[in-house]
Amino acid sequence: MIDLSARHPPPDPQGLLAGLAPSARFRHVRFGTYRPNPEYPSQDAARASLQAFLKGAQVRPGGFRLFRRAKPEGRGLYLDGGFGVGKTHLLASTYFEADGERALMSFQDLMYLIGALGMTGAVQAFRGHDLLLIDEFELDDPGNTHMANTFLSQLMPAGTSVVATSNTEPGALGQGRFNAGDFQRQIQGIADRFDTHRIDGPDYRQRGTTPAEVLTPEAFAAWQARQDDRTLAVLTHRDLNRHLLAVHPSRFAQLLDGVQAVGVTDLVAMPDQNIALRFVHFIDKLYDLGLHAAFSGAPLGKLFSETYRHGAYAKKYSRCLSRVSEMLREAGG
Repeated sequence: MIDLSARHPPPDPQGLLAGLAPSARFRHVRFGTYRPNPEYPSQDAARASLQAFLKGAQVRPGGFRLFRRAKPEGRGLYLDGGFGVGKTHLLASTYFEADGERALMSFQDLMYLIGALGMTGAVQAFRGHDLLLIDEFELDDPGNTHMANTFLSQLMPAGTSVVATSNTEPGALGQGRFNAGDFQRQIQGIADRFDTHRIDGPDYRQRGTTPAEVLTPEAFAAWQARQDDRTLAVLTHRDLNRHLLAVHPSRFAQLLDGVQAVGVTDLVAMPDQNIALRFVHFIDKLYDLGLHAAFSGAPLGKLFSETYRHGAYAKKYSRCLSRVSEMLREAGG
């Protein structure tokens, strides 16, 4: 069995740069596999807007190729919507449909790379890219937003196009901190390069289902027995949280290298928001990598304080619970 707590992956910005592509869970998605909710036309409209964006950004008839002639200035598209409406699916589809040099990364990945390489180094690393796809653009930290603004302001005039997404709570589209208006204000230096589209709709992971609950000890043991010990990691929630505080989220993929299944026992409430956010990032990485996962202990509704779930990071916690619920349904199958 793999002992995650014994792993201490070193910083690896070059390794991160080399892997900026759709993760395992989204490796096979395409525009044609996207299933928009017919009750929310904005979902199908978002797909159409991305397809039109690609056609407008690509030249050379008879075989699209991004900006291989004299590059025009880069264009931008921003998708604002709740979690679970398929924004990451659409970003990955855009990656696969596009030609030329492109990269897909989370906003957190971008911030890490700017910090590790410096602004000049980060700009140089992406200079010449035709398309950047940035998932989960965050507007809650003015410093980070300023760095992203500076970074994009140096790339887009030279011909790099950008598609960015962020989450808005389903009941708060156009309100609060995570919305298209804030995006336009915060990136005012390049805002005129971006068209904004909002995507309505509920979390697709909960369509026709009720949220899953954690496994009983007996069900967890049965799940564990179905896994291959050589690629399985099992640890308590407290041990996991303690270790995650010592590993930067940018290294979570390295932490999980060679792992196919993760079991977390004895879930407990997380009153410390720093611990809670590290756990959220870990769940995001488990989900994106398409790993098997199972959980036992406290009910999901008890993990995060209600004050967290109505604060600036509310969308992160809600998305985390949705993804854990989906992985639990997979574990019970």
